[in-house]
Amino acid sequence: MSNQATITVSTLWRYPVKSMMGEELNGTHITQSGVLGDRSYALIDTDTNKVVSAKNPKKWPNFFSFHAAYTAQPELSANQPVWIHLPNGEVLRSDQADLNQQLSAVLGSAVQLATQAPEAAKLEQYWPEYEGETNEISNEAVAGDAPQGSFFDYAALHLLTTSSIAALQKLYPEGRFEVRRFRPNIVIDTSGLDGFVENDWVGKTIRLGDSVRLRISDPCPRCVMPTLAQGDLPADNGILKAVAKNRPLVPFAGKELPSVGVYAQVIQAGWVKRGDRIVIED
Repeated sequence: MSNQATITVSTLWRYPVKSMMGEELNGTHITQSGVLGDRSYALIDTDTNKVVSAKNPKKWPNFFSFHAAYTAQPELSANQPVWIHLPNGEVLRSDQADLNQQLSAVLGSAVQLATQAPEAAKLEQYWPEYEGETNEISNEAVAGDAPQGSFFDYAALHLLTTSSIAALQKLYPEGRFEVRRFRPNIVIDTSGLDGFVENDWVGKTIRLGDSVRLRISDPCPRCVMPTLAQGDLPADNGILKAVAKNRPLVPFAGKELPSVGVYAQVIQAGWVKRGDRIVIED
């Protein structure tokens, strides 16, 4: 794609608690660790010491019914408390004394809210194609290309283009393809361009607005999560079948995988907002 193509920041997202619904933003600081305040918290399964994730919907079937939002703007120097909205409409605060007991009761398993991942942290991932077999649930490492102790699945930033959403819709017209199914941090408006354009950005640097520079490292492989129900979005296994039509080479995996969007590393931190122009640098 030409450097002169006009592409811009469409929307920005952060998810204060891993695997819970998050917050749409007009602007945000991009730090060396990604969007400020993104995945600063996660629940830990106290029986297994694994990070609780919607990637295992059999164990955590309604986790996308939880919503997290900061009580005040997050800061670089400290975590701000968050509000946690439960599926029944009740609202908890992350610093209340009985939080872990309340969450454990709602989830039916003992959990605790944490701001630091366990050493060699892992999470469980469900593979519907292997249902009933011994490899139906796998154990996946956390923070492969992100700071150790963080709760990112792999990298600290995830980008998605509007062209990719449109391409998926063409592949599966019956499906509802919305950004929230894919949980990106930065949605990029690539109006007028066709297909999974961000596949071609891997290995390149992009500049956002006046100061932020990112290196695109890998396509983002997809699991069962985009197929799950979220609010008024229905569960739909056809979503993943459409994603499977896009199989770029994923460098960190060393093979082609069903993917949508890309991962990025932060080269230069700064402020980014809706409407900022994006330039692809070779």
